[in-house]
Amino acid sequence: MTERIFNFAAGPAVLPEPVLGEAQRDLMALPGIGMSVLEISHRSKTFEAIIRGTEEDIRKLARVPDNYQVLFLQGGASLQFAMVPMNILPAGSQADYIVTGSWSKKAVKEAGKLGRVNIAASTESENFCRVPQQPELKLDPEAAYVHITTNNTIFGTEWRREPEVGRVPLVADASSDIFSRPLDVTRYALIYAGAQKNLAPAGVTLVIIRDDLLSRSPKTLPTMLDYNTHAREKSLYNTPPVFAIYVMGLVMKWLHGQGGLEGIGRKNAEKAKLLYDTLDSSGGFFRPHARPDSRSNMNVTFRLPSEELEKRFVAEAAKAGMDGLKGHRSVGGIRASIYNAFPRAGVEALVTFMKEFQRRNG
Repeated sequence: MTERIFNFAAGPAVLPEPVLGEAQRDLMALPGIGMSVLEISHRSKTFEAIIRGTEEDIRKLARVPDNYQVLFLQGGASLQFAMVPMNILPAGSQADYIVTGSWSKKAVKEAGKLGRVNIAASTESENFCRVPQQPELKLDPEAAYVHITTNNTIFGTEWRREPEVGRVPLVADASSDIFSRPLDVTRYALIYAGAQKNLAPAGVTLVIIRDDLLSRSPKTLPTMLDYNTHAREKSLYNTPPVFAIYVMGLVMKWLHGQGGLEGIGRKNAEKAKLLYDTLDSSGGFFRPHARPDSRSNMNVTFRLPSEELEKRFVAEAAKAGMDGLKGHRSVGGIRASIYNAFPRAGVEALVTFMKEFQRRNG
């Protein structure tokens, strides 16, 4: 099979076609180098130019201030669930966690093994159909940090704006919506994101951390789990995920070509609106999970009148060239993930299919 279908999977997710094309062309040998990017030394000047260029493009794209470190790590967001409290939750302190889905619950579980955790708010009793409102947050002004998950892939909710946390450092797992819209990095003390949604193939984790937090890391931390190790060595203490960083660099250039975060944000909002408008105008045949004020532009989740119809919907959509629409196994239903690189044409195809499916089954 050589023709590309529309990939609605939640991750690893669709990459920009121009990026795939460039990576394919240069896979055998980088221009002027004579070796594949899969083969070059991470200590070579060639790779040093790749990783430094990727960092520079990230800084320009998100306007990352000079007093923040940009790190390329491994282990995914799941390792960051532990590395964050290991590094910035001092002994005897407490961290506030706002629970808005499965991934924030996992972050709480890991942090609880390493220190005291306060659940500042949770919408679990409402099946995570929304994010909490500011008055609901029970924040500790003396907390070591406040942790949020900016976008919830399983339930299809997203923070439209950051919570107000005062002078307490704000930490964010931004794995599934990072660089999908304008981002004020200065509102955060630490941002981390697995790359496989919006940034690159699986294998590299982006961490943006403010310099003052580095002094919190205990001297007893294992070397590889200390942010200072990677900041000091410019993410080259050990062999980094070379290919994933190379592709991330290509994606950053592609994002610049889309008009930066402002440009891609407009395109993402338009794609999401097209899909949500279809859901809302279906007369209840398609039922969105997330409340309107918390809806994600990245992961659109909804149900049909019955599980039998949902199975039929997924199967018929796959035959029509639209894959990955089955909801997460923990909640069921339908999930359309429409990250940065997902084409508008794919959303239009899904909308057409949905209307015809409703006509035949409504």
